[in-house]
Amino acid sequence: METPIARTSRWRRLLPRSRGRWAAGIAALVVLAGAGTWTAVADDSAPAVHRQDRMMRVDGVSVDTSYFTTGGTQRRPAVLIGHGFGGSKAETRAQAEKLAADGYAVMTWSARGFGRSGGKISLNAPDREVKDVSRLIDWLAGRPEVQLDGKGDPRVGITGASYGGAVSLLAAGYDQRVDAIAPEITYWNLADALFPDGVFKKLWAGIFVTTGGGCGNFEKQLCSMYERVAVSGKPDAAARALLTERSPSAVAGRIKVPALIVQGQTDSLFPLGQADAMAKAIEANGAPVAVDWIAGGHDGGDRETGRVQKRVGAWFDRYLKDDKGADTGPAFRVTRTGGIDSTDGAALTRGASSDTYPGLNSGPQSIELRGGTQKFSNPAGASPPAISAVPGVGGGLAQLSTLGVGLSVDFPGQHATFESAPLTASRRITGSPTVRVNVKAGQGDAVLFGKVYDVSPDGKQQVLPSQLVVPYRITPEQQGRPLDLTLPAVDHEIDSGHRLRLVLAATDLGYASPAAPTTYTVSLDSPLTLPTAPGLTTGSATLPWWTWGLPAAAVVIAAALLLTARRRTATPAPDPALADVPLQITGLSKKYAKSADRYAVKELSFRVEKGQVLGLLGPNGAGKTTTLRMLMGLITPDDGEIRVFGRAIRPGAPVLSRVGSFVEGAGFLPHLSGRANLELYWQATGRPAEDSQMEEALEIAGLGDALARAVRTYSQGMRQRLAIAQAMLGMPDLLILDEPTNGLDPPQIREMRDVMIRYAAGGRTVIVSSHLLSEVEQSCTHLVVMDRGRLVQAGPVAEITGSGDMVLVTSAEEITEPLVEKIAALAGIGSAVRTDDAHGLLVRLDGATSPQLVTELVRLDVPLTGVGPHRRLEDAFLTLISGGSA
Repeated sequence: METPIARTSRWRRLLPRSRGRWAAGIAALVVLAGAGTWTAVADDSAPAVHRQDRMMRVDGVSVDTSYFTTGGTQRRPAVLIGHGFGGSKAETRAQAEKLAADGYAVMTWSARGFGRSGGKISLNAPDREVKDVSRLIDWLAGRPEVQLDGKGDPRVGITGASYGGAVSLLAAGYDQRVDAIAPEITYWNLADALFPDGVFKKLWAGIFVTTGGGCGNFEKQLCSMYERVAVSGKPDAAARALLTERSPSAVAGRIKVPALIVQGQTDSLFPLGQADAMAKAIEANGAPVAVDWIAGGHDGGDRETGRVQKRVGAWFDRYLKDDKGADTGPAFRVTRTGGIDSTDGAALTRGASSDTYPGLNSGPQSIELRGGTQKFSNPAGASPPAISAVPGVGGGLAQLSTLGVGLSVDFPGQHATFESAPLTASRRITGSPTVRVNVKAGQGDAVLFGKVYDVSPDGKQQVLPSQLVVPYRITPEQQGRPLDLTLPAVDHEIDSGHRLRLVLAATDLGYASPAAPTTYTVSLDSPLTLPTAPGLTTGSATLPWWTWGLPAAAVVIAAALLLTARRRTATPAPDPALADVPLQITGLSKKYAKSADRYAVKELSFRVEKGQVLGLLGPNGAGKTTTLRMLMGLITPDDGEIRVFGRAIRPGAPVLSRVGSFVEGAGFLPHLSGRANLELYWQATGRPAEDSQMEEALEIAGLGDALARAVRTYSQGMRQRLAIAQAMLGMPDLLILDEPTNGLDPPQIREMRDVMIRYAAGGRTVIVSSHLLSEVEQSCTHLVVMDRGRLVQAGPVAEITGSGDMVLVTSAEEITEPLVEKIAALAGIGSAVRTDDAHGLLVRLDGATSPQLVTELVRLDVPLTGVGPHRRLEDAFLTLISGGSA
């Protein structure tokens, strides 16, 4: 099998090996083609960010890209942002807009096999996905606004999470034009991640393949490898080699750029050991390295998005803009929990840091464990398996473990247990505990799963930190003699009086174990060694916002009332003709003092009827949030009026009692149940208890038995639904939801969609502002599209998506690439893109009519099976806000 370097040498020679190489500029012109669409995006205060969407061609494969800048020709560094596995460029848009507003030229793209990009998934193969990144760098080198270090060599950094994080590392190894990287929750060696110590991580591997669209969407040899390993239950040498050659570890010695490594503590897919390996390798190359252990990961938890993106921005400021004053943070930081925020039940976090990265074995302390030689069984078929992390469910388990709730299961007779005496003082584990054992199997390999529990003083409660477990394959040659085992890397404090419990189990739900029954014999050969990282300094926990926010807000409100008291005008009389109309907005305008020359909302008019679910759409800066604030009486318009059921909206208007709203979440007391929180909220309104209609609101929200549980045990999706239920108390006739699906996974988003539909089905009205166009298309009956503060279009969803200039052509035979190019070159045709099955073609008409297109297709001998309009809400939206160009 060819090594990664050998396989990529044919194209790698095209890349600049020294600054000033001119070949990349020519390659960009030859390889990248396609017309782009510009769209302006900005919030109400930031500079306008322009987005250019472009379909690029790399070796015959379409790569869907977006390019973000604030305009102008001033030279600036560039940043590439990769997306996670199963996602697309859409998930990186907010970060791209923020970096562009901060003075970068930013490019995002959908990797092969994802989004609208073509090709098969090759798991970041050097001559495919990694080569695509180099071609994007070629394109950036030709942009007049991008800063260059030499001809064909742009100043560029790369960031991304998971799959996108890995490609940032690989690109830095294969293309020396990359100047800085910031990979997040990613892998160093994919073989080690999916086949740790030769044990198949079957659940995560299966989710990996399913998320990628099924085995058929992968490169053939990857699909064959997965099926072979999944059937045998044991990875072979060829499988390890295939994944290793596509891993950053394959180019460890060539990654020599500043690297900010962000890794998740609640991550059974890519645990902290992966970040440890990449940090040590890159630091050994002489490059600056910082390591940040965040609270969340692939198993859920808080990904600390705002803080991490701020730190990534500072990292690029230092190493791309050469801003020596940029605060890039400490060399090592770990997020720790420290209590509960009583407003929303979220765990309070604080950071511990040090000036050097301690690794996973710093400050070792020994703890004696009791328990002699023990025998236990590997059951036939490895069933029932022990339970630790459960991908897809494990996020909830991992979060509960931080709150002292243990949910792991080890079946009797299938594990060995070794336990310490109660600790006389608290201990903080930061890194990977180790222990030496002696193992014998009745036959063949011994496959064991190691984990360390935190056991309460009474022994009734055991917590598995972050639900993590490490597998070991112990061959017959290794059996019968001392063997050092490395246990899961965690950051966890064990209180005084608690005990440590080491468990070596024969099975685990997430992994493949030998199917043949056998007996294992295990004994300890050393104490348990705990890493304590003594050089860390722990910061104080952040105070809840309300400790300072409520007094400050009271002062601001009082001042505002005093300043505006004299300017208040009489409320206009009700309009009987609109008594049954939930909302009518007429000539609404608003501009802020700091941007007197630019309107946030200008001459906006639309009407909403009963029973409608209205989607309020628009790019950042369109004025959606400003409109909702005026609608809820939070700010006053400069001109025009808003009437709800015929009554004009003013701050404190009585008709606002018929309006429920959900904006940026709600605060809940974590120790109270969901029902108790809602009852307390309703009491605070001062309205009669019988008017709450709580049971009806709860039935629509669909929380079920969870209402009796403490809110601190709720998932993010359950919190969102509880907040929606709170907004629905009293069953308001008009319900306003601002980004109700933020932070939810796909099943939770679907549940939220059902909640909105059920609520409107009773004759009430829902207005939802969201950036998830696919969800708006499925849940909304009507749309209002805004851009730059103005109304672009309003009407039923079907009416808006049904018009347009996109035509879907289907053929009895596969449409070849040369034929696609001929069709795209026809007069009156804007673009032509093949569908994934190659039997369809999306054609954008730019002057030509559908009959003219059919005539040309017949002339080209295309065996047509259908020609018809084709446009999704995304297509319609982009067309509307770009002034008509698709």
